[in-house]
Amino acid sequence: MPHLFVDISSHGFGHLAQAAPVINALAVRRPELRLTIRCGLPVEKMRTRIHAPFHHIAGSSDFGFFMRDAVSIDPDATAAAYREWHAGWETRVGTEAALLHGLSPDLVLTDVAYLPLAGASRTGIPSLSMCSLNWADIFHHVFGHEDWAAPIHEQILSAYRSARHFLRMTPAMPMTGLPNARAIAPVAATGENHRGELQRKLGVSPETRLVLVAFGGFDKDLDATRWPSTSGVHWLVPESWKIVRRDMTAFEPLRMNFTDLLSSADAVLTKPGYGTFTEAACNGTAILYVRRNDGWPEQDCLIDWLEKNSRCQEINERSLQGENISMALKRLWGRIPPPKPKPDGIIEAVTLIDSFL
Repeated sequence: MPHLFVDISSHGFGHLAQAAPVINALAVRRPELRLTIRCGLPVEKMRTRIHAPFHHIAGSSDFGFFMRDAVSIDPDATAAAYREWHAGWETRVGTEAALLHGLSPDLVLTDVAYLPLAGASRTGIPSLSMCSLNWADIFHHVFGHEDWAAPIHEQILSAYRSARHFLRMTPAMPMTGLPNARAIAPVAATGENHRGELQRKLGVSPETRLVLVAFGGFDKDLDATRWPSTSGVHWLVPESWKIVRRDMTAFEPLRMNFTDLLSSADAVLTKPGYGTFTEAACNGTAILYVRRNDGWPEQDCLIDWLEKNSRCQEINERSLQGENISMALKRLWGRIPPPKPKPDGIIEAVTLIDSFL
């Protein structure tokens, strides 16, 4: 019975959205697969995406970047965390190697932690990583000018380079520092359109447009209570906003699979992020996005790809408070939808992973 150990970053929901379609397709191909997954997200959240049985190890082996909100990093907290984490790097790698040796998987797969790759290398277990970004490049972009950063950057790069392949999902950062990078097509889950059922649940007319607000697992205060009422539009907003308005409904109590919800919406308001961008494009849902203001280096390649593969429109936070939001949605829905991209990266990833099992 082949055994796969998967480490999924809990830096938001995007890494789970990337990994789950691959894991699900692999489990269909390999129904006898023994699956161990480490992830810091709630296991209930994981099971909404991952349909195959798995043993869960709670916890995170990476932290990525600390965030002030969905579009702003906290550089001071992140810098302190990286310096502390890598001060004991060799000990951490040894502990990770011992864990993996005890689990004895046939393959280690990460999205996108690097510590398990270093641990697997020390133990002699083959490893793969996959993502649209890697922490080495993000770290260097933010901290490369700091005099303490070079040794840490080299340790992160070395861990990624120890993997047999890094599956660079389209769209992705260039990753020129990873000679083992291997480009694959987009990876995204596709859902079912239940718009009619959703409109009945909400008690709105069939002509009402539904706009989902989703920022990839991070909170973002957009002061939605001040948004103007937009004729013919009903908003599906996070439950944490605790908003009581006739034209807004919390989407979590609807108990609908997120990808189905996205596929059933007429548009999604979000930030640049791989999971929501590719899922919206592959499901034909229009996208209204608020650009990140922290210089996040992944966002430009995501936006460039989105403009070619979906109906999309940028909007700034100030415009959400005025009539510009109505005009932005009108322009968005007036565009001709391009052909929906196909998430062929799923089968590409599964084929490669399967070859190591």
